[in-house]
Amino acid sequence: MVNYSPSLDRTFAALTDPTRRAILARLETQESASVSDLAQPFAIKLPAVMKHLDVLDEAGLISRSKTGRTVTVRLRPEPMREAMDWLARYERFWSASLDRLTAQAEKREAALRGAQAKKDRDA
Repeated sequence: MVNYSPSLDRTFAALTDPTRRAILARLETQESASVSDLAQPFAIKLPAVMKHLDVLDEAGLISRSKTGRTVTVRLRPEPMREAMDWLARYERFWSASLDRLTAQAEKREAALRGAQAKKDRDA
């Protein structure tokens, strides 16, 4: 049976876009930021940034609050924890492969260094 999680689907869908990941990265370093501050470094118009924020909000990755005319955005870590838990269950599948790839790369690098050392001695 497929383990279907709509919230997990929304989280991964939200993370597919580089602009949304950049917004989350900025919020990671700040407790909160105004929408205009978040929009500043991007070469897109404010309505496009607002659409990205809507996606992040629907995924539960951010929260927004309004004081006067200023909308403040904060990071919400709970959906990321769920995604990390999901990924951790599958880590064993790629971890062994990455270990084998690392060993193969180190073996090849050692062989190349050995060949270069021999070439240097023979020269």
